[in-house]
Amino acid sequence: MIFSIQEFPVKPVALRGKYYKRVANSNHTLSTQEVVNLHLQSMNTSWDYHINNQFSIKDLSFDKVQNVIERLNSTGGHITEDPLSFLIKCDLVRDGFITNAAYLLFKNKDSVLTTIELGRFQTDIIIKDSGRTKADILTQIEQVMDFVRKHINKEIIFTGEPQSTQKWQYPLEAIREIIINMIVHRDYRSASDSIIKIFNNKVEFYNPGRLPESITVEDLLSNNYKSTPRNKLIADFCKSLGLIEKYGSGIRRIIDYFKTENLPEPEFRNISDGFMVTILGKEKDDVTKDVTKIVTKDVTKDVTKEDRAEVIIEMISKKPEITVNAMAESLNLTRRTVLRELQQLIAQKRINRKGGRKSGFWQIVQ
Repeated sequence: MIFSIQEFPVKPVALRGKYYKRVANSNHTLSTQEVVNLHLQSMNTSWDYHINNQFSIKDLSFDKVQNVIERLNSTGGHITEDPLSFLIKCDLVRDGFITNAAYLLFKNKDSVLTTIELGRFQTDIIIKDSGRTKADILTQIEQVMDFVRKHINKEIIFTGEPQSTQKWQYPLEAIREIIINMIVHRDYRSASDSIIKIFNNKVEFYNPGRLPESITVEDLLSNNYKSTPRNKLIADFCKSLGLIEKYGSGIRRIIDYFKTENLPEPEFRNISDGFMVTILGKEKDDVTKDVTKIVTKDVTKDVTKEDRAEVIIEMISKKPEITVNAMAESLNLTRRTVLRELQQLIAQKRINRKGGRKSGFWQIVQ
């Protein structure tokens, strides 16, 4: 899986107060981080398994825990414990103390420990939109997905059938796989933040935590490696939720998603103190210029009223500040017609208008 590979346990050798590892009949000085990793591996554990002395049970949200219990029960689970007993059963709370995993999964307040920076870039230096999430890692999955969906192109294709179809610029299944893995397997001991940059024709996913020296990118692509989660307790818990599987097939699945869509294969590489995945797409116009592309088998056929409403909803989801004139131009409709559609959507409580005519924006009612 992405970002999840750790070195196999190697017994460090102590010489003159320093630790070394034997590589090709020679000794190499171990960094402090490598010593910590080797110690954790020798105990068959990981950082997230250990007690967090900075926080306590009062720093957890039992409402979030209860939501997870209900989610598991809705998919065939039979959990009868209260939230605290459930955490104890899952080894997330031990002897009245919370683990690092428990805090990251269920913290009740945002904190910088889980910061993910999000950006929509027009060029390498011009940022059009930005976001940031500091939530618990389960909440972050949907927050990051929402930001990515907002800033990548989507075509609504009308084929003459009762239901229109949608085609995203990139396969959403692959994007979700990348996001989940980077959140679950991030090195949360690092001071670096996870960063996602969205450009017109590519998306970069950077995550703290490099591949170990014993694993190369070529090993990943050829599936010639053993996957060991960096955060074993978090990975195991997320596997029980059906979010991930722990057996190292994530890279191949992501590549296959892109091959199916006839898109370039993603790029994987170590960079700085972390790992980056870059997905590439066909060059498209900026989403602010081409909000929605409408394709019909019969270009002379008028778009139905129902279709117009759905397209307007989609335009608003892409660009909440879009103007009535821009909608009318994109749909090849009069301004009066678009206003009538908007008024009906407001009456149906599907959208709201916030702010003034020049500085306001549209809001989709959830």
